[in-house]
Amino acid sequence: MLGVLVRFIVAALVILFLGFLLPGFHITGFWDAMLAAAVIALFGWAVEFLFGRRVSPYGRGLVGFLVGAAVIYGAQFFVSTMSVSVLGALLASLVIGVIDAFVPSELR
Repeated sequence: MLGVLVRFIVAALVILFLGFLLPGFHITGFWDAMLAAAVIALFGWAVEFLFGRRVSPYGRGLVGFLVGAAVIYGAQFFVSTMSVSVLGALLASLVIGVIDAFVPSELR
């Protein structure tokens, strides 16, 4: 349980960092970033459940990258203080994919 909490906190910090770094990606605060991390995680889980691991945002590769961008873009409709352009979603998916490649998770 502690590992999941730490993973969400790290994800929220990454989302906050992306909000400052990327054009077309904006989020207002830490708690909103935590909510966004939860929404993105739930969307990612749903995509993986429906279409399999190879299509999931964690599936690495072009399809996983594009699905990750779609998940990030879709999350803005559930988190009112988050706004993401298509370019912002693509860049965020790229940055999150790179970070995820270097920070292994035991949840996989």
